[in-house]
Amino acid sequence: MDEMTIADPPVDDEDVIVGPDISHLITEDDTPVDNIFSERQMALLRTALYDSWPGPGDGRPFVAMANVGLFTMAEQTVLVPDLLVSLDVRAPDNPFPKINRSYFVWNYGKPPDVVVEIVSNNKGGELGNKLLDYARMGVAYYVVYDPEGHISDAPLRIFTRQGMSFVETTDHWLHGIGLGLILWEGDYEDVTGVWLRWCNQDGSLLHTGQENAAIERARADEASQRAEEAHERAEKLAARLRALGIDPDA
Repeated sequence: MDEMTIADPPVDDEDVIVGPDISHLITEDDTPVDNIFSERQMALLRTALYDSWPGPGDGRPFVAMANVGLFTMAEQTVLVPDLLVSLDVRAPDNPFPKINRSYFVWNYGKPPDVVVEIVSNNKGGELGNKLLDYARMGVAYYVVYDPEGHISDAPLRIFTRQGMSFVETTDHWLHGIGLGLILWEGDYEDVTGVWLRWCNQDGSLLHTGQENAAIERARADEASQRAEEAHERAEKLAARLRALGIDPDA
């Protein structure tokens, strides 16, 4: 079988074997998300990408996955990042065969470019084993968001890979990815908090579909109000002209 390029989607035929035997791997265990904020935060990051981000440019595809198993080797313990973003790959048309149910690095042809972990307690190892594992895997950017300060005084920490390890950076723009990160305070799906958001290089947010719709409604309402005010001014001017004996329609 020819080697897959990184732009090829995972196989859709369950009878075709790509890479090692994965029949023994557990790709999902139905463990629930640990809290409402984390669930909302994952959804916000993932949804905004698909609703507002055209991708890294030049028609290049991407995938964003929340709480999906990430395997580098068939015998290695699985990692389950809260969010992963991988450029130049496509999601499978058929997600149900086992080879398509998780992010198998050998199947997609590359590791994710960005991994985000949302800290909800001090037991996840986000700044310990996970940081080392993602670096060895070849992830370009590793992001740790700790909104309650469980493991760090800084709520947002961003690491960039140099060689086989991560180095922390203060730059919130992910060079080579075409995405930035920003902390934003507001309401998302009826939950108020400080949220980790994607942004453009100028700092403007990548909005969700609901936010885009709300923005368009506000613009339409503003345009309608301006038109109504202009009509009222025109009517008042016409009334003054008529009072002076001038036909405003002449």
